[in-house]
Amino acid sequence: MGRMTETVKVLLIINVIVYIGSQVLGDKAYELFSLWFIENDNFQFWQVITHMFMHDPNSFFHILFNMYALWAFGSPIEQVLGKNKFLFFYFSAGIGAAIIHTLVNYYHFQAGYSALLDAGFGTAEVEQYLRESYASISSSGQFRIPNGVDQDIIRTMFQTYITPAVGASGAIYGILVAFGMMFPNVELFLLFVPVPIKAKFFIPALIALDLFSGLTGYSIFGGGIAHFAHLGGALFGFIMMWYWKKNQFNQNRWD
Repeated sequence: MGRMTETVKVLLIINVIVYIGSQVLGDKAYELFSLWFIENDNFQFWQVITHMFMHDPNSFFHILFNMYALWAFGSPIEQVLGKNKFLFFYFSAGIGAAIIHTLVNYYHFQAGYSALLDAGFGTAEVEQYLRESYASISSSGQFRIPNGVDQDIIRTMFQTYITPAVGASGAIYGILVAFGMMFPNVELFLLFVPVPIKAKFFIPALIALDLFSGLTGYSIFGGGIAHFAHLGGALFGFIMMWYWKKNQFNQNRWD
């Protein structure tokens, strides 16, 4: 885990350059390259890829932790998979994270949309309400919730509509799963847990925490975390590694 492999190094450099560049360009960069909800006017097809290189401009720790994990866990994965297969794996896990994140957001959006229809809104009235509320949120950070509609459903609807996803975390979770499958007995020593924990225990526990937070809305690591993007990256990472392990790799290389 000490030597940084070439592809990991390139990915890390690109992430740092994009982070610095987005700090200089400001909101326009995040408008163009973050992953917006597909019904939002800011959504563009390339954001499925570009959001993986964007990070929270207000949190240096966001990119720091992702890049540390990319180096620490990505390098041994690349050593086993090779450059081309590692790149395919990395981007597939990141795109898988974007797909799952978008599907969950679409579910929440449709729940809010249906709640407005059930409250007596016509389709045209719902569209007008969405436009007016989005403008109000953009200018004042607040919006009106109609009477007779579940407030939590509408708030969740707008949260998915106005909040873009950024970060390499989905791809990183795929890498974590791959590491746990390749090196299950490697002991990980974490700053917030003063005892070594084997990868085969730590990584499933981390994924379980994301599942709990995604389902309940309670997160011990704070708000603004796309838990289902993490789960999507982990799921796609597991599927790919399970297939490759079963069909392509010498079993001894996984010990």
